[in-house]
Amino acid sequence: MKHLNATLCLTLAVLLGSAGMGWGADFQKGLDAVQRGDYTTALREWKPLAKQGVAFAQYNLGVMYAKGRGVLQDYKTAVKWYRLAAEQGYAVAQSNLGTMYDKGQGVLQDYKTAVKWYTLAAEQGNADAQSNLGLMYDNGQGVPQNYKTAVKWYRLAAEQGLALAQINLGLMYREGQGVHQNYKNVMKWFRLAAEQGNAKAQNSLGFMYDNGQGVPQNYKTAVKWYRLAAKQGDADAQFNLGVMYRKGLGVPQNDKIAVKWYKLAAEQGDADAQYNLGSMYREGQGVLQNYKTAVKWYRLAAEQGDADAQYNLGFMYHEGKGVIQDNVYAHIWWNIAASQGVKNATKNRDILAKKMTPADISKAQRLAQKCVKKSYKGC
Repeated sequence: MKHLNATLCLTLAVLLGSAGMGWGADFQKGLDAVQRGDYTTALREWKPLAKQGVAFAQYNLGVMYAKGRGVLQDYKTAVKWYRLAAEQGYAVAQSNLGTMYDKGQGVLQDYKTAVKWYTLAAEQGNADAQSNLGLMYDNGQGVPQNYKTAVKWYRLAAEQGLALAQINLGLMYREGQGVHQNYKNVMKWFRLAAEQGNAKAQNSLGFMYDNGQGVPQNYKTAVKWYRLAAKQGDADAQFNLGVMYRKGLGVPQNDKIAVKWYKLAAEQGDADAQYNLGSMYREGQGVLQNYKTAVKWYRLAAEQGDADAQYNLGFMYHEGKGVIQDNVYAHIWWNIAASQGVKNATKNRDILAKKMTPADISKAQRLAQKCVKKSYKGC
């Protein structure tokens, strides 16, 4: 699991204790309008305040332009308003301006400038900025890579309850980066994020129970967390839940339900799910046997570099199942799979080569080289 990416706070500023401020009533009118979904009125109330230099209004205009609420989405204009508020020391605006530089939205991507703004906000205690700054040190973007410093900032944000930081801190403990590897701490931080409903954390917690890392192995509990994440559309969890049903771990074995979850993950582009779904169609497990559909899913996984899918696609061409039988294409895919270390692919390719003409072998090798150069697409 990769460390999760930087986030942008798109919550509008709410002003507390504004009775003594001459512009407080107008600012509140804007908030009331937003509550009604009337962004046009909010814009009319806040724009004059923003031009007067009211940081809260400047930040809120930035959010409106970033989200395209009441105005056309316009990252450059969002950056303009965030910058004005950030230069007044408004931490949330500083954090968001950092994210715009981080992602290259409305400005040229500039990690060093992103770090500058994240740091200013993080030092004021802004949890999003602390988490994002941790990620910059984690990945060595805009600063020299430093896992200990990454852990420091992740921890500060995680202790404020930010789920994204809790997950990333858990990952640091799992991988032993910047801290000693400690599965109990992994479980602690994953659980805190999972209990907030974060799908990535729920899937990760399920994986810990599935594999008995930091807790006694418990397939039923693993299924519980996988299911919660899968229902939120997390592809990794959908795939993992499909595996549990396929193997009958923590649930009664059920190929039909396995196919359901594999398909949901496969449609999101998960290569492992695409490969498994191809195999279910090839074998007629949980679905009617359909070689053409098997080839479809194998090909999608193969195009992502899945070596087993590449091997099986070669097999389908060799046997003429779901495709017209073609030794050249069987050789192509077995050759590619062999280059990725699939032993049976090497064996099958060499056996097949004995039945092919030198011209066909030369053609297959040439096409395989082109296929690799195209990152396996359209082969």
